[in-house]
Amino acid sequence: MSYPTNTPATWYVTGTSRGLGLELVKKLLARGENVTATTRSPGRLAEALGDVDTQRLLALNVDLNDQDSVSDSVARTVDRFGRLDVVVNNAGYGLIGSVEDTSEAESRAMFDVNVFGVWNVLRATLPILRSQGSGHIMNVSSVFGLVAGPGWGLYNATKFALEGLSDALAQEVASLGIKVSLIEPGYFRTDFLNTDSLATPSALNDAYAPIKETLETHLALHGGQLGDPAKGADAIVEIAVAGDGPLHQLLGSDSYAYATAKLESLRNDFEAGRDLAYSTDHAE
Repeated sequence: MSYPTNTPATWYVTGTSRGLGLELVKKLLARGENVTATTRSPGRLAEALGDVDTQRLLALNVDLNDQDSVSDSVARTVDRFGRLDVVVNNAGYGLIGSVEDTSEAESRAMFDVNVFGVWNVLRATLPILRSQGSGHIMNVSSVFGLVAGPGWGLYNATKFALEGLSDALAQEVASLGIKVSLIEPGYFRTDFLNTDSLATPSALNDAYAPIKETLETHLALHGGQLGDPAKGADAIVEIAVAGDGPLHQLLGSDSYAYATAKLESLRNDFEAGRDLAYSTDHAE
């Protein structure tokens, strides 16, 4: 994938009305790039952008769960800007609650956004990137796509799924001129942890009192997270322009600490179970 240098690049970004997605849109417009910004809250996006020059902006109300809505937005992107260079699947949300307390409806709703919404975007954009022989797909996962914790089971499940999907996709398109990156932020100072964004199960079981404490701790963390979303957006732009980064790109010192600790834990588990693993081979 070669990032355009003589013409504005065209970006397609989901989940842009706040947080990392909003900061990314601002950075891209300031660079003079073309941006399709999808959101379910176009009013909030317009208000957040304020006086930013929107000549190169195509802001669209898109339902990521509706393949026709997604495909139409991608077609409008190419009609408006003539090409597609970078796709950023950023839309998503979290939930803190025990596995037992999380309902089927809550589970399916989050998978619809965090996983199947991404898949809809991939189905709509990959044919264009293949025909160009170039492009960069950035799937915004989380360090919780690598590290699990009590209360985060549903969110972990969606982000672990996104990790597997992206890893397989990267191998499938490597020879087609398409780059894939997994962006794995830690705690960034966005609205992710406020009461309007972070979901909880409709019922909380007293047997899981520590998870209630986890919820309270995370709500209290809102506004004090280590990660700077403006710097996170800069990092995403840097990755796209360079075009040669690793598949897994951690963002934040906390993300790095969590992920490397998990790597060591996995290594210890694998070595502890090595003899039993080998014992299940056919005897030669």
